[in-house]
Amino acid sequence: MTERPKFFDDLAGVAGGALSALNGLRDELTALARARVDEAIGRLDLVRREEFEAMAELAGRARAEAEALSLRVAALEQRFAAVPEATTDQAAPHDIA
Repeated sequence: MTERPKFFDDLAGVAGGALSALNGLRDELTALARARVDEAIGRLDLVRREEFEAMAELAGRARAEAEALSLRVAALEQRFAAVPEATTDQAAPHDIA
């Protein structure tokens, strides 16, 4: 077997180190970009989908309850409109002239 010259071993070591350093740099840049995006989203005052869906469900329930109460009030108003009111003549004592 022929031995490889030391130069190629050194070159392979430097190339491996450079690739490792570039990998670390890529990870660092990815983390920095993610932090910047998270910061920008935080400034926009956005809500997460789960929070939005929970609030939408609460709003739907409130809307359904309001509609049910509206129907109930309409039914009560109709019921009281059908009942004759007592006249004030019957409740007042008769004047003696």
